[in-house]
Amino acid sequence: MRARPATDTARGAVWRQSLSVAIATGAYGISFGAVSVAAGLSIAQTCALSLLMFSGGSQFAFAGVAASGGGPLTAVTTAALIGARNGFYGLQMAPILRTRGLRRLAAVHVTIDESTAVGSAQTVTHPDRPELARLGFWITGIGVFLFWNLATALGAVIGEVLGDPRRYGFDAAAAAAFLALLWPRLRDADARWIGLTAVVVALGSVPFAPAGVPVLAAGTVALAAAWWASRAHARPPGHPDQAAPDPDGKPAGSPPAGVTATGEHS
Repeated sequence: MRARPATDTARGAVWRQSLSVAIATGAYGISFGAVSVAAGLSIAQTCALSLLMFSGGSQFAFAGVAASGGGPLTAVTTAALIGARNGFYGLQMAPILRTRGLRRLAAVHVTIDESTAVGSAQTVTHPDRPELARLGFWITGIGVFLFWNLATALGAVIGEVLGDPRRYGFDAAAAAAFLALLWPRLRDADARWIGLTAVVVALGSVPFAPAGVPVLAAGTVALAAAWWASRAHARPPGHPDQAAPDPDGKPAGSPPAGVTATGEHS
């Protein structure tokens, strides 16, 4: 077993990052609580959405449809469309988490933007320590769940007194937490161009696409761009650097034994 220092600074950093994201995101639950009650849902219904649906974008979409007079089927369909991205997050995190039984069900419920972002970030900064990715995922997911539900209840109760929660900057806090996670991963030009392309697609589709679709479109474009970039950087079959060695074990193109590179016998 590999020895760990008495004070594991990497674990401490993951804890701090996870809790900061959980607090910043959870606080935004006040906004949802207030918006949901203003849309006509009861306090109990609002809290149930946070407990059972637990997907901020889907919850806001559900409340938005309810506020506009849409039926339950329309609200559920819209929320499901936005929440579809969590399925892709599950595919990404499953090989890292390796959960079973009830633990897997818990992992499914807390597989959200924030837990996936913090967990996957550790695979980049600490590729030799998968336990840090699992730690970041669980601490962030559970932390967001607790803070989000507490804030939802608070926002639902004091919604009328609070007014528009956006004026307090809760929405900006969640976005800032995401940018802080994303920034260290934009180290090379390809990553920056892929990120910029996704931003342009998302912003360009906002005026005419239903809620949630711009995020899915940006994610699809980002995946396609990343795949194209990896193909562009891959060496094509038959590349001289990939030629098989000769029977003597030397790279292809090497001079025969006893002959120098200039053609003279040694």
